[in-house]
Amino acid sequence: MTTIALMWEARAVRGRGAELLEWARAQELPRTALRRETFRAGDDRVLVITWWEAPSGEARDLPELPEPAAELITRPVHRWRFESLGVD
Repeated sequence: MTTIALMWEARAVRGRGAELLEWARAQELPRTALRRETFRAGDDRVLVITWWEAPSGEARDLPELPEPAAELITRPVHRWRFESLGVD
């Protein structure tokens, strides 16, 4: 098994950061992650990181948060997938 971190980052339209944060926290995933953390940067950026255990080569099948409504964000969501190489 491999531990995978999925990162989801969005930038809210000016003045709608709290709404984007609320939206992100309300999103349910079809299965439970090992861990889920939500971050805010300033008033307009929201970052969600989820950690998953997956058999090698199956990381692409992990569930991700969807795109919020276009009128809530300034650009498409940025997404990254990282494989854990251990904790130092």
